[in-house]
Amino acid sequence: MKTHGIILFGHGARDPRWAEPFERLAAKLRGARGGPVSLAFLELMSPDLPTAVAQLAADGCDAITVVPVFFGQGGHVRRDLPEVVEKCRAANPDVVISCATAVGEDDAVLDAVAEYCLRQVSR
Repeated sequence: MKTHGIILFGHGARDPRWAEPFERLAAKLRGARGGPVSLAFLELMSPDLPTAVAQLAADGCDAITVVPVFFGQGGHVRRDLPEVVEKCRAANPDVVISCATAVGEDDAVLDAVAEYCLRQVSR
């Protein structure tokens, strides 16, 4: 049976508090699915994506989905992320690594953000 991990991939920031919503999201996912969920960052924070992939692989994951927790598909998601994912695949040939589109590209996410904005107006 396959063990499928999820890595939430964010930009990273100097202020460690920036990661708090990502940590809450990871905790929600762990509670909802019971499988391994990790965080990884492009810069300024750790772990980076290769480290997170290596850890999940060492923990027995043979499939990993990287979910870019970005609002849009900018240069980091279109250019930087595919390069890092390819390096991770090369370093972990026995692990199937797939990459989702940025969360902000999903209509359900945009609907949730729109609802949030409307709630702010009615406060």
